[in-house]
Amino acid sequence: MTSKVVVITGGSGGIGAMTAKLLAARGDKVMLAARRRAELEQVARECGEAARLVVTDVTRRADVEHLRDESFRVFGNVDVWINNAGRGINQPVLGLTDEDFDLIMAVNTKSSLYGMQAIIPHFKERKAGHLINIASVLGRIPFASNRSAYNAAKAALISLTANLRMDLREAWPDIHVSVVMPSVVTTDFALNALHAPPNPPPSTPGVQVQTPEQAAAVIVGLIDRPRAECYTNPAMAEVAARYYADVEAFEKNARR
Repeated sequence: MTSKVVVITGGSGGIGAMTAKLLAARGDKVMLAARRRAELEQVARECGEAARLVVTDVTRRADVEHLRDESFRVFGNVDVWINNAGRGINQPVLGLTDEDFDLIMAVNTKSSLYGMQAIIPHFKERKAGHLINIASVLGRIPFASNRSAYNAAKAALISLTANLRMDLREAWPDIHVSVVMPSVVTTDFALNALHAPPNPPPSTPGVQVQTPEQAAAVIVGLIDRPRAECYTNPAMAEVAARYYADVEAFEKNARR
């Protein structure tokens, strides 16, 4: 298999870091991006010679474009771009402030929009490429209403991904646009959420917990076999189908 050049935002920990390690281990080249230099450098060391890094604040368009340009400078091209950076929040709808909502949308949705707009012209020039947006099952199913703004941001990201795919599908059939929807993964995500309680609950009741390795393996598999969307936990596809088949019944049962 020919090695690929893969850019990963949010690469300093969790799913992003594990995806980078799996890709580097099989011979792909990875460009890691996040705000935390020390953590990025540690992940890069664990990836070995295949990894480079760019300290990036993905909420700034200029930073995202700099990430793209540095990836070109170092590797010559980009085959896969993964918009993985994100941040959670613990706040119900009626408790959201303007600042809460703007921050969560900037980190989880606008940053991915910047990535899409930065890299797709390159993919068009090459007539090939793969964009992967990491959303969440919470963008489809309201398992955790206290994460309202995060859920809304990921729902918006799922919609943007689908619309971009439709825009490209006829003229650019070899540009793949995918969305991945993790469920509960054992990372520090909940601890780092805005307004996180001191001891957040370990998981959403009734949802299978996955390791970062399990979630990352799904992303690596998606690179090898592109498709429009996937859940890191395949059981969530059936749950989502039940939700949309009868929203009212699902939500009544979910409150019990």
